[in-house]
Amino acid sequence: MDKTTSTGQPLIQVSDFEGPLDLLLHLIKTNEMDIYDIRISTITSQYLTYLHQMQTLQLDVAGEYFVMAANLMAIKAKLLLPKPQTVDPVDDDEPDDPRTDLVTQLVEYQRYQRAAAELKDRALLRQQHFTRPAMPVPADTPLTVAPGVTVMDLQATLVRLAHRATVAQPVTQHVATEHFTIKDQMQTVLRRLTRLRHPIAFDRLFGRSPVLDEVVTTFLAVLELARQRRVALHQPSRLLPLEINAVKGGLDHDAISAD
Repeated sequence: MDKTTSTGQPLIQVSDFEGPLDLLLHLIKTNEMDIYDIRISTITSQYLTYLHQMQTLQLDVAGEYFVMAANLMAIKAKLLLPKPQTVDPVDDDEPDDPRTDLVTQLVEYQRYQRAAAELKDRALLRQQHFTRPAMPVPADTPLTVAPGVTVMDLQATLVRLAHRATVAQPVTQHVATEHFTIKDQMQTVLRRLTRLRHPIAFDRLFGRSPVLDEVVTTFLAVLELARQRRVALHQPSRLLPLEINAVKGGLDHDAISAD
């Protein structure tokens, strides 16, 4: 908070400001001036008083404050000089206002101040939101997989089927809406197991030219059925594909749920 000296001038600490432009904006606002019509004489007087106060208190003042003081005094001197008389009456152009460059700097600095304040408000607002980090799959998640079948085996099966679907796709194809859902593919797998009444190899769930969407969605459907203990996954040997076996009581189509 600003204090007041015996002369009525504001006593301002250097740590309150980030630079001479910040101080000038404060003085302009305190004196209720228009930034585009600065009373240089008043501002220069208060600015110099501020520097003298800093020297009296034996505080270190950055050199840029003194550079701005010299600039203010130069502008004040130019404004006190009489305007040159134009000999040519046709030339009506008035001389440039010596305050123009200073006003441009102040307006630009003010713009950056507002942007910084907005970013600070957004940062404070963002701190009120909490994002849950990615959670690993719990180790005790039930998944009906025969002994010896690992996650790497499941991943290798998906990669092989995805590669097969990618190679079978034509060079050009039409973009269409999604036709496969996990719930529908769960029904399809259960229907195949009900009709055949024997285990099915993964790659037998698709036609000759499956599309990638079908492969991925069906793979997820099989995993979901295994999680719900509707089917069991088995691999007779490392060289044979994974097989899907129906679990007793797991072929009830009405109990399908894909969360």
